[in-house]
Amino acid sequence: MALQITAAAPDPALLDLPWRIPLEDWPADRLAVLPRGISRHVVRFVKMSGHVIAVKEIKEELARREYGLLRAMNRIDLPAVEPVGVITGRVGTDGEPLEPALITRHLRFSLPYRALFSQHLRPDTATRAIDALAVLLVRLHLAGFWWGDVSLSNALFRRDAGAFAAYLVDAETGELHNKLSDGQREHDLDVARTNIAGELMDLAAGDLLDEAVDPIATSELIIERYQSLWAQLTEPESFEAGERWRVAARIEKLNALGFDVGELSITTDIDGTSVQIEPKVVDAGHHSRRLLRLTGLDAQENQARRLLNDLDSYRATTGRQNDDEEIVAHDWVNDVFEPVVTAVPKNLRGKLEPAEIYHEVLEHRWYMSEQQKRDVPLMEAVQSYIKHILPQKPEEAQVLGVDTQELPVVYLDD
Repeated sequence: MALQITAAAPDPALLDLPWRIPLEDWPADRLAVLPRGISRHVVRFVKMSGHVIAVKEIKEELARREYGLLRAMNRIDLPAVEPVGVITGRVGTDGEPLEPALITRHLRFSLPYRALFSQHLRPDTATRAIDALAVLLVRLHLAGFWWGDVSLSNALFRRDAGAFAAYLVDAETGELHNKLSDGQREHDLDVARTNIAGELMDLAAGDLLDEAVDPIATSELIIERYQSLWAQLTEPESFEAGERWRVAARIEKLNALGFDVGELSITTDIDGTSVQIEPKVVDAGHHSRRLLRLTGLDAQENQARRLLNDLDSYRATTGRQNDDEEIVAHDWVNDVFEPVVTAVPKNLRGKLEPAEIYHEVLEHRWYMSEQQKRDVPLMEAVQSYIKHILPQKPEEAQVLGVDTQELPVVYLDD
């Protein structure tokens, strides 16, 4: 058999990887050391062309199916890892066939759920992770994606201004439909509840779960969070015809949750005395899109909300409320945001994403101002943050060059 590479934009560097060796035996100099989640397959992070890819050995049919699903999800901008390609026709040095491989691009600054937790999982960390998973599940369901194996282990988490943003990392069991039935959504929720309870029990068995955290009760949060957000985004609302302002209020409420409304269904009763509105097309990323449009900065939703609030403060304090918003945003990036980011030494820039660093600097500045009973200048807070806070943060971009076979389970301080 000849080696075959299926990829939308194949990188010639793929040919240089040791495909004739079983993945679990790949040499350490090829591997990138990153926190790994639990997987039923052999998975390795590999250095290639200046970035990191995740390689998973899996049966050909499953590899091609998952590759196709991830490509479809990326096309409609769902939060999932980016597929790179599928490798088939692998033959070992002994002439025996080897399993095909699915390749995805490593999501920088992301962590598996176990790596979010310090030596003991605090209740608020568990809650924030489950909140992020609930938001992810709602977004997937709105787009017609049935996951089939919802769990903390099958997602990656990125910090998002004090919260987390979750990304799907394993679509092996998923299906993409035009619309999901209530039964399909309920099935995903039941699976999520069961899997989360098991994952938290596993942490408890390893003495990594705070005694105050009840795995069963905590796992139930996924149902509560999901149903609340789903109702906010999809349930119709009725009001008197004279209260038309409630149409705009509903849109503003959805925007505050981080969603844009692409279409509303508005109907009246026979005599026109009451009106019913129902969101028909809801897209996540309201604040992220606005920040990108104004500044060119790509950030998570909560990060974008925080940066936009700071931009509004800048606009007010500089007396430029009547100036063009895009011009003010350009000046804010040049005069405020960029100086903070560039002040971080190069050896510390892999700690957190720039938007997360900026968020943490603002938090640090607030605490300093409260403690010192004065308005601490931004760059003074930056220098204090760089000296006292940032060096203690874990490296979340990537850590290269260590033998992953010798790497123990890593728990990073939250």
